[in-house]
Amino acid sequence: MKKGLTIRLWIGVLAAFLGQEAVAQGYQIEATLKGLKDTTAILGHYKYNGQQFIAKDTARSDASGRMVFEGEENLPGGLYLILLPGQQKLVQLVYSGKETNFSLQTDTSSIVESMVVKGSRENQLFYEYQQELGNIMEGVAALNMEKKLKTDQVSTALVNKKINDQQQKFTDYQKKLLADHADTFTAKLFRVTQDPEIPDAPVLANGRKDSVWVFNYYKNHFWDNFDFADERLLRTPFLQPKLERYVKELIVQVPDSVNKDADALIQKAAKAGNKELKSQIIYYITSEYENPKVVGTEGVFVHMAEKYYLSGEMEVSADAVKRIGDRVTSMKPLLVNQVIPDLTLSDTDKKPISIHGIKADYTVLFFYSPTCGHCKDAAPALKEFYDKNKVKGAKVMAIATDQSSEDWKKFVKDYKLEELTNGYDYTFKHDFRTEYDVQTTPTIYVLDKNKKVIARKMPIEQLDDFFNFYLRNQAAKSTAAN
Repeated sequence: MKKGLTIRLWIGVLAAFLGQEAVAQGYQIEATLKGLKDTTAILGHYKYNGQQFIAKDTARSDASGRMVFEGEENLPGGLYLILLPGQQKLVQLVYSGKETNFSLQTDTSSIVESMVVKGSRENQLFYEYQQELGNIMEGVAALNMEKKLKTDQVSTALVNKKINDQQQKFTDYQKKLLADHADTFTAKLFRVTQDPEIPDAPVLANGRKDSVWVFNYYKNHFWDNFDFADERLLRTPFLQPKLERYVKELIVQVPDSVNKDADALIQKAAKAGNKELKSQIIYYITSEYENPKVVGTEGVFVHMAEKYYLSGEMEVSADAVKRIGDRVTSMKPLLVNQVIPDLTLSDTDKKPISIHGIKADYTVLFFYSPTCGHCKDAAPALKEFYDKNKVKGAKVMAIATDQSSEDWKKFVKDYKLEELTNGYDYTFKHDFRTEYDVQTTPTIYVLDKNKKVIARKMPIEQLDDFFNFYLRNQAAKSTAAN
């Protein structure tokens, strides 16, 4: 009997203990912000792109500026903000998910400089770092001012040495902080923003350092300081800028190169078990290349769509799968290096004309709407391109995608495009949006002699420069081959 009572007693104690643990998994963040009075502030975190704020809680300050954010459920880790009224000022704080009860006290007129933290090692480090950085920057600014006043060679050299000493002082401080507190989320945040340290590069036969080796080392180690397994980094503003720099500046902008490096990056997140990070990387790259800024890289979108969305690896709605599938179906036959599907239309005399029937070394397709303002703006530039480059083997086929035949003929006449090949679909059987991916007008394709796509979605402003650059490249290749 006593034994059964003891077991029940321990069960009760355990339940109470677990209940306390559940409460302990909540959070309590006290903030005293001098300068606030009887007003409401919002607590939230960054989204991975750094441009969105996800609100998690609100609190109202008393007459002294004291407020308390608290809840029974834990907050997800990340870099948080207390957004002040008017959204002109904010207080940043590190929420690691381990320190759930702490306080911050500062003055809204000097948030970083006046910050006092209690109960959070993470935030003490976070603000000590910023305060040290602020002191160094203030010192360097004063030295730069001194350099403007003292312009003689000796003074300039002395001031430059002092500036270098200040910068080295901060570098040493930074390295020590990261080494001494390597286990903190704060240190992880600071590391994410750092570039990889590059060793001395090999020296080439001409005595210069191998710049290609430097670039490759930098690219290969670009993600060394990013912990792919830590999902808290998704709630900071650092992921998307890092992605943008890597994808846009370090990867050669041709589909094969982007696809290879994108797949490798996605695999890093997959191996780390970070499904959300993997999804965000896939989403970012796919959306960037659906309507890319670099001509001819839409093949990346097709690759990403087929490999991750249409395969089911990315879990999205049936409607999203259909939309993506339709875009792939439309774009895939029209990618760079593909022979463009033929199209038969009628000219102004209602005689049949076709893309493949045009005999030219190069053909420019200009899809437009006769009443489109952008198309009207582009028409003079199109005529100028043709007049300048027809002697180089270029022809233009201007294709009206909608409106009446009267509007079309008026457009041709008004902009003096009679010398071009002008096409109109009297049968109204062609859907240019799906058949030729004409999502907006004007849409321009550049084709070679065999009607293979050289460039697609070419802006009219870049058409002449691109065409002549392409001709020079072809001439250089021909010379090298001979």
